Amino acid sequence: MNRQGAISKFALIGLIISLALIAGLAYLFQSERAKSINLQAQVEELTVRGKLAEEQLEVSKRKVSDLTLNLQEAKERLASVTEELDKEKSARRETANELAQIKSDIEQQKRSRQDIENKLTQALDEGRKLKEQLASIEKKRIELESKIKSLESASSGVELGKVVVSGETPASAQNANAGPDQKQAVSSVKPLEGKVTVVNKEYNFAVINLGQKDGVKIGDQFFVSRAGKSIADMKVEKVHESMSAAGFAPEAKDTIQENDLVVQKVK
Repeated sequence: MNRQGAISKFALIGLIISLALIAGLAYLFQSERAKSINLQAQVEELTVRGKLAEEQLEVSKRKVSDLTLNLQEAKERLASVTEELDKEKSARRETANELAQIKSDIEQQKRSRQDIENKLTQALDEGRKLKEQLASIEKKRIELESKIKSLESASSGVELGKVVVSGETPASAQNANAGPDQKQAVSSVKPLEGKVTVVNKEYNFAVINLGQKDGVKIGDQFFVSRAGKSIADMKVEKVHESMSAAGFAPEAKDTIQENDLVVQKVK
């Protein structure tokens, strides 16, 4: 009986140990199962997250692709805009150069126009002065012709062609009292003598009181003398009835005076 009791005790202990082991194994199984379920849930969650991540990655890839395309398009547009800007800048530079050239041409035309206007004004002034000079010359000519006519009228019928030197017999009287041969001799020896009545210093001529009636012809030459001294020469350029116009050298215009004696050069 003691032996059976001992066996029962060992059996009981074994049973208890078995039950403990079974309980431990059950606990471990439950714990491992719980862990497995938890891990499975985590795996599933990770799988879902992985899928989401893959989807997001795909979306991100598409976005990156779209962004790459947009960036490429932006680069192309930028290059196109840059090219257009360069062309516009070049066109602006060309336009600026053309404008500068046009401005330069306008300034040149203005200067040319101003020069032409100045020359035109100068020409008009010179023309006006020439007209005034012509009017003055015409006035002087008219006055001179009037004076010549007056002198011709005043000297008509009066013998002014000869100037008698004191102590000598007038040539006309000698000719009147002499015979034909004597008259020819006197005429060939005694040159014509007269005097200066008008001096025109501006045109270098003088009027003398000898004319056609005294035998004066265009081209005749005369000495001009004063106090017995020859001071200038003159040459007849125009002949009237009782007076003539004779030209002289410009340097003699301040030398010849009215009432100077003129003596015909004997050829």
